[in-house]
Amino acid sequence: MRLRQRFVLAAAGLILAASVGATDAASPGAAMRATWRQPQVPERIYGNTWYVGSRGLSAILITSPKGHVLIDGTLAGNAPMIEANIRALGLRLRDVKLILNTHAHGDHAGAIAALARDSGAEVVARSAQARALREGGEDVDDPQHGDAPLFPAVKTVRVIGDEETVRVGPLAIQPHATPGHTPGSTSWTWTSCEGTRCRALVYADSLTLLAAGNYRYTDPAHPERLGDFRRALAMLSALPCDILMTPHPEASDLLKRLASRDAGNRDALRDPQACKAYARLGEQSMQQRVAAETAIAR
Repeated sequence: MRLRQRFVLAAAGLILAASVGATDAASPGAAMRATWRQPQVPERIYGNTWYVGSRGLSAILITSPKGHVLIDGTLAGNAPMIEANIRALGLRLRDVKLILNTHAHGDHAGAIAALARDSGAEVVARSAQARALREGGEDVDDPQHGDAPLFPAVKTVRVIGDEETVRVGPLAIQPHATPGHTPGSTSWTWTSCEGTRCRALVYADSLTLLAAGNYRYTDPAHPERLGDFRRALAMLSALPCDILMTPHPEASDLLKRLASRDAGNRDALRDPQACKAYARLGEQSMQQRVAAETAIAR
């Protein structure tokens, strides 16, 4: 099934509204934020990859007989929900050996400290991301510094190289630097199989360019801000990408695709063009950001 472009554009707009904290209880952003704490039945995505997050925030579990890897923790208050989802799959929390993260904001990293404490898992991150995790999101280099909510600091984080494969038993999970939404933004890829049918899975980080205060992506003193983001978009477009997942499941239509698969559409999850479509959304976000900053500068 092809990623439905108009749906994803609408979802990206809602995520933007939710991220900037719209206060109107009737607003689409407020409605989306309500799903961030809403329980969601855990479900197999493909092979050894499972969705264990809330209704509105992804947490992805990759399993093996030698231990499991969890990516993202959602909100701080959601730790018991994620732990219950893992146990509901018949798995032991202490078998989660590593915890990874897409970006260090409270809606995706909030529960990591509690999950690491309760499971005994090691938290692993690239350098820029590790710093933000240790600071509980108090990262002055974050474009949204001052606006993005803080979260419980993750005191111990093992730093990995930007291209260092993360391994637990037979699992091999590859990080991909995706700076833009935050300096440490990281996308993750791996292969999951069902019998002899293997799929390239991509958990791509958020690509919306949001800023607070005086931060400017177009600051001539920091050409790397847009340059690095453009390179990240090119990288995402080129990835082998059978199944796309995102920190906000609406951005990749994940839960709707799972429901379609469960209703009998066996190919509902697979879309080799999904990463290219997602990267185009990032390109649109960049163009809108550049236009807005250019207008302010005039």
